[in-house]
Amino acid sequence: MNKGKDSRFLVLVTVVAALGGLLFGFDEAVISGVTPFIGPYFNLNDIWLGWTVSSLLIGCMIGVIASGKPGDLFGRRKMLLLAAVLFVISALGSALSTHLIIFIAFRLLGGIAVGAASMLSPMYISEIAPADKRGTLVSLNQLAIVTGDLVAYFSNYLLYSTGDQNWRWMLAVMAIPGLIFFLSLIFVPESPRWLMQHNRKDESFRILKRINGTESASIELKAIEDSIASDEPTSYTEVFSKRMRYILWVGILLAIFQQVTGINAIMYYAPMIFKKLGNGTDSALIQTAILGGVLFLFTLVAIRWIDRWGRKPLMIWGTVGMAVSLTFVAIAYFLNKLQGYFILFFFLTYMASFAASIGPVTWVMVSEIFPNKIRSKAMSIAIVALWAANFLVTLTFPVILNRLGGGVAFLIFDVMCVLLLLFVIFRLPETKGKSLEELENIFLKRK
Repeated sequence: MNKGKDSRFLVLVTVVAALGGLLFGFDEAVISGVTPFIGPYFNLNDIWLGWTVSSLLIGCMIGVIASGKPGDLFGRRKMLLLAAVLFVISALGSALSTHLIIFIAFRLLGGIAVGAASMLSPMYISEIAPADKRGTLVSLNQLAIVTGDLVAYFSNYLLYSTGDQNWRWMLAVMAIPGLIFFLSLIFVPESPRWLMQHNRKDESFRILKRINGTESASIELKAIEDSIASDEPTSYTEVFSKRMRYILWVGILLAIFQQVTGINAIMYYAPMIFKKLGNGTDSALIQTAILGGVLFLFTLVAIRWIDRWGRKPLMIWGTVGMAVSLTFVAIAYFLNKLQGYFILFFFLTYMASFAASIGPVTWVMVSEIFPNKIRSKAMSIAIVALWAANFLVTLTFPVILNRLGGGVAFLIFDVMCVLLLLFVIFRLPETKGKSLEELENIFLKRK
């Protein structure tokens, strides 16, 4: 028995850190309900609608890049506190905006907050979690994202009837999760690996002891100490070096595939898609909320099995489910067989497959595969790639949907699912049950 181990403390700290994902989930789901109203209000065409929605993602890329170095200097926790403050300001500012440029500026600010949290939250969790629970605990970040989606979808539905300015209330309510995140972070400690990197060994050991128990904490502390001792000061030149090339490409491709397989095109524009299928706005919003519910439920499936089955089996079966679902959606568009419940069913199976596979697995693997000395820099590159792919999909989807048709749009995503499946089968290694230091040795030997 490991004396001193406090499992409740570990869960509490992880849940608080994962609330960073809630900010992203809430924001992406809220904007899906706002788009039918800001289009007429700001007189937006397809291109400007895509830009207005995707402007958040430009901020996300800035936030990821800008938070890496400060996260190393000042700590993961302090930067997450700052992200929470920026998110609250963005929510209230965008809700009160009367000019498009001001609206976009506050969306960019919110994106900076979301981008910083999207890197620092899973990094913090991976650095504090025991190896045998890391997949489950980092997956809580994805659970927080889809919880934010679900809550925001129902919030949009409930606020729909508040009048001509309903979209302002939909945006203003985002300040609530930002405030909760800020207040919760006050009570969590700093990452033990960050503390060791800053010569605060006693503090690091106390945290590790509370998480792992005395015996395991001593072993873990020694492994971290040896890893840090062997690390030399690093730069982006080292991250892009031949030695790191394989591991960096794994992270980048995982991040890109999570987006180009279509998840956020559906998430952001679901009400618009359902309206085009002949549903009223209120019906489209409730159907979108059903999608959020499926995302939430099947993320729980991933959390339950990711440390038992492993990352790779979940990815294979989930990607197959996504590809099959999108095939039927594309066929329905090409044959003009767009009965609402038929399309809804295959969107639901797509969401279920995504939530049980690449949704959480991407965040887990991107946070665990990189060596200690390059983790923040390499993660920032991978997550910038994720937001860049998200931006490209979000910007172009309204144009493709309206000008080339849903069949072409969803066939493109279907092809991306097939490419993802090949990548997972032939190039993605398993990381289940290994410490961050063990993974460092395994990945650096791969070519």
